[in-house]
Amino acid sequence: MANMNNALRGLAKDTVIYGLSSIVGKFLNYLLVPLYTYVLAQTSDYGIVTNLYAWTALLLVILTYGLETGFFRFANKEGYDPQSVYKTSFFTILATSSLFAFVCVAFRRPLASALGYADHPSFIAMMAVTVALDAFASIPFSYLRYRNRSLLFAVMKLLFVVLNIAFNLLFLVVLGYRDVTYVFLSNILATALQTLILVPLTLPRGGRYSFPLLGELLHYSLPLLVLGVAGIMNQTLDRIIFPYLYSGADAHEQLGIYGACFKVAMVMMMFTQAFRYAYEPFVFAKHKDRNSVEAYADAMKYYILFSYLILLAVIFYLDIFKYIIGSAYWSGLAIVPVVLWTYVFQGVYFNLSFWYKLTDETRWGAWFSLIGLVITVLLQVIGVPRFGYWASCGSSLVCYFVIMLLSYFVGRSRLTIPYDLRRIGAYTFLTLVLLAVYYLFRHWADAMWLSMAFGTILLLIYIVILVKFDFNVLRYRRSNGSGGQH
Repeated sequence: MANMNNALRGLAKDTVIYGLSSIVGKFLNYLLVPLYTYVLAQTSDYGIVTNLYAWTALLLVILTYGLETGFFRFANKEGYDPQSVYKTSFFTILATSSLFAFVCVAFRRPLASALGYADHPSFIAMMAVTVALDAFASIPFSYLRYRNRSLLFAVMKLLFVVLNIAFNLLFLVVLGYRDVTYVFLSNILATALQTLILVPLTLPRGGRYSFPLLGELLHYSLPLLVLGVAGIMNQTLDRIIFPYLYSGADAHEQLGIYGACFKVAMVMMMFTQAFRYAYEPFVFAKHKDRNSVEAYADAMKYYILFSYLILLAVIFYLDIFKYIIGSAYWSGLAIVPVVLWTYVFQGVYFNLSFWYKLTDETRWGAWFSLIGLVITVLLQVIGVPRFGYWASCGSSLVCYFVIMLLSYFVGRSRLTIPYDLRRIGAYTFLTLVLLAVYYLFRHWADAMWLSMAFGTILLLIYIVILVKFDFNVLRYRRSNGSGGQH
């Protein structure tokens, strides 16, 4: 029992460190959004940032090709030497990342032309080196997690964020270089310094590089690449292909507006991320409990209820949140509610995804992601030329709504989880009613302060109902057989 308690305390500590470092890091990076939108010379500059960072996210998944998961799997597998697994993973991803960076730098001009940046081949070179360094660092970071060195992991992750912000402030504010080049330069400098500090701390010591082991690692990891690519494309494809689909000459300006307004809704994404870090270890730890499905059902309910609270707050106070970005981008603020609903559906889909993880039917995750990708591509190809970024955000909304429903109905026949659909439906109806009343009032009231005051009243109504009927998180289910002992 003492060993179990110590393990649970260790799990809780690591979860807090990993979760907080991720949330703090994302929040600090979030502060770069107002910097870019207020300081960069043109909205099209932020469109370039939006486009190339979307490419970076996709390329990072491709360049790691599931090897992080493969490392964890084989390092913990009986009969395998963890140090040999680490050395093989470390040098393999070092080789592939270096090759990628070399090819992209050598062919930066034709690549820049193909991506629409013929006048700026340096953008491609910097992006390639940055993503190669990030891909390589993924294995040392995985090793830190494997060794339970959560504090060092968090410090190294936050080091990049602090360095990136510092370089951006130096170039864009102190030196006054209002050029998007210095955004990418800041990123590559911060990434390089982080890697230079990280690698000596995580160099493989012992073990041997094994080609047969590499074959096993790749056999396990490469199928995960399909799932990873489909998943990340559902999140980033809208910003990657927008310049190719948009019919106007101001494609990067429109993309900049879309990307900036998308960031306004990131409060919901940060909440979702925090929930993931807290919930995933909890779910797998509770899986052996005979009543664990009830815990999953409660977690889903509270996720949705608090998501609605955040959604309402952001919409009701959007006249304040809009100052996160420069006024040149405000023309796209109407998409913020759509993006918020997308994040809600994405979070629900994440919660539903545990049924196929816990039943070892992960192929369903790949199918759902591929279906979502098809929906995203079709809607954007059809809609972006006519409706611009409205089609981009709309395709994401439809994508996650559809795969959320698919995951629920398919999963219902494989793992019975007693979701409180009546209560969730009641709060969904309440949220929609409050939004409808708010928009009707806002149409009538011109004054910003009057709209926010009315929004505050509506938000308090939601909070009062939430507290009165459901905010009883300290209650412990006595039906779990504990006899009330905590």
